[in-house]
Amino acid sequence: MTGTNRAIEIVPVIMSGGSGTRLWPLSTDVRPKQFHALASPRTMLQETALRLAGPAHAEDGAPSFLPPVIICNRSHERVIETQLAEVGVQPLAVVLEPFGRNTAAVAVTAARMVQTLKPGALVLLLPADHVIADPEAFHAAIARAAHTPDRIVTFGIAPTGPETGFGYIQRAEALADGVFGVARFAEKPRLEVARAYLAEGGYYWNGGIFLFAPEVMLAEMATHRPDIHASGLEAVDAAGRDGLFVRLDDGRFIAIPSESVDVAVMERTRLAAVAPCDIGWADVGSWSELWRLGGKDGDHNLIRGDAVALDTQGSLVWSDDGMEVGVVGLRDVVVVATPGAVIVLPRDRAQEVKTIVERLRARRC
Repeated sequence: MTGTNRAIEIVPVIMSGGSGTRLWPLSTDVRPKQFHALASPRTMLQETALRLAGPAHAEDGAPSFLPPVIICNRSHERVIETQLAEVGVQPLAVVLEPFGRNTAAVAVTAARMVQTLKPGALVLLLPADHVIADPEAFHAAIARAAHTPDRIVTFGIAPTGPETGFGYIQRAEALADGVFGVARFAEKPRLEVARAYLAEGGYYWNGGIFLFAPEVMLAEMATHRPDIHASGLEAVDAAGRDGLFVRLDDGRFIAIPSESVDVAVMERTRLAAVAPCDIGWADVGSWSELWRLGGKDGDHNLIRGDAVALDTQGSLVWSDDGMEVGVVGLRDVVVVATPGAVIVLPRDRAQEVKTIVERLRARRC
C-alpha cells in the first residue's frame, strides 16, 4: 500500500489486446488497431506509452509514472518491441498472453507484476487504443485519484451526448477532492435512458481505466472471484521469464475463467470509486468514430493515403500501403482499401463491419 509519507509512484499497465474488428480491413488479428497510426502520426500504442511518461501532474509532490508494463498477445511480441523502441520507451516488462482471457485475468496479472517489480507502486490499468486529447487533464485526474489508494478508482468520462454504446457510472458521496463513491454501474442503455442520465446529472461513461493498489485489487478479486484470483496468480507466478518478456503458459492460463473486471469486481466491491474527468476521450471503435475525430477537408471528407475523392462529401476514404482509391459522387460513406481487402458502406452503418468480419471468418472455417 502506498503510504502518505512517501512519493506516490504509478506503473501504467497497458492492455494491448483485442483485434479491433470494427476497423477491418485495416485492423486485423495480425496487426490490430493499436499498432496503427489512426488519430495522429504515431500509433495508438506509442501515443498511450508517451502520454504516461514522467510526472503525472505539473504540481510538486504529485505522483510520478514509472516505465510501463505491457500485456499483449504473444504473437505481437516483436511489433511491441519495435514500436516502443521507436519512441524511446523501455518497459518494465512485456507480459505475453497465449490468447485472450478478458480483463479480470489482466487485472490479476497487472497487480501481481507491479507487486513484484515495484512494491508500493499503484497500478494504472488502461487500454492501448484510446484517444485522449487533453493529457494534462488526464494527469490531473490521476493525481486526484492517487490520494485514495484504499479504493479501486475508475475514471468517469464526462459524456458529450446520450451515447448508447458505453456503460455508465453513477457517482455517490464525495471521498476526496474530485473522487466519489459509486452508486451503481449501468449497462449500455437505450437512447431514452441515456438522455435521462444526462438530464439527471452525476452519470459518466465507463472508460475502462482503473487506478488501484495491487493488494486492494487482489484482495477484492479473492473475495468476489476466488477462482480467478487463484488461477490468475498461479499462471503469473509460474510464467517463464526471458529478459523483459514474461511468457504465460498455455495450460495454466486457459484455467483462468474468462470474465471482465467490471463484472468480476467493480460491480460487486464496496471499494469502487470514480474520478470524473473531461479529457477529450474517445474509444476509436469504428470508422464513423474515426471520421468524427479526424481532420477533414472543406467537403467534410477524411482522406488518408493514395486516395482521390471527387464530388464527394462527408466521407472517409482510406488507402493503405499504396493502394490507389478513387471515389466519385458519393455522400456519407466509408471506403477502406488495403492490399488484403476492401470495404464500402454508409458511414452510419459502420458498426456492421463487425458482422462482415464474422461472416468472412465463418466462411473460412
